[in-house]
Amino acid sequence: MNDSERGSAMPGNRPRDAGACGRASGQELGRESGQRFGRREALGAAGIAACGLALAGCGSGGQDASRVPGIKGKVIARTADVPVGGGKVVDQWKIVVTQPSEGVYKAFSAICPHRGCAVGSPENDVMTCPCHGSEFAADTGKCLKGPASGPLTPYQVKVEGDGIVVV
Repeated sequence: MNDSERGSAMPGNRPRDAGACGRASGQELGRESGQRFGRREALGAAGIAACGLALAGCGSGGQDASRVPGIKGKVIARTADVPVGGGKVVDQWKIVVTQPSEGVYKAFSAICPHRGCAVGSPENDVMTCPCHGSEFAADTGKCLKGPASGPLTPYQVKVEGDGIVVV
């Protein structure tokens, strides 16, 4: 008896045109109907894409907290807008400007090094990341409470007139 006489009675020997439930197998179905791949392949690809997006969103370090290009020499805030013991987040450049003591201005990247969320304006000399609760010192940018393990990226600033300028 040859393979064609055995037919589908033998395990693993299905005729090419009849798979499970009377349909062609997934590989052959895709080729015969003009599709590139079957349902399993499509679901697998969608799963891989979803995992990739999830990992990208939770990648270590979040966004790159490097310096904003082209900001040197620009006024990023007005002194009147930055209260003593407080600060202001400048959304345009994702920078937080603080005034830890009278006439002393500091600036840091507002991007949390943990997952890339923007920290809030300082309250009680502490900037807090709303995503996971990391806390940073308003005078140094140092991480006071995790899960972040590193400081906020500092910017050197100076006061020119009533403007705070990145040096």
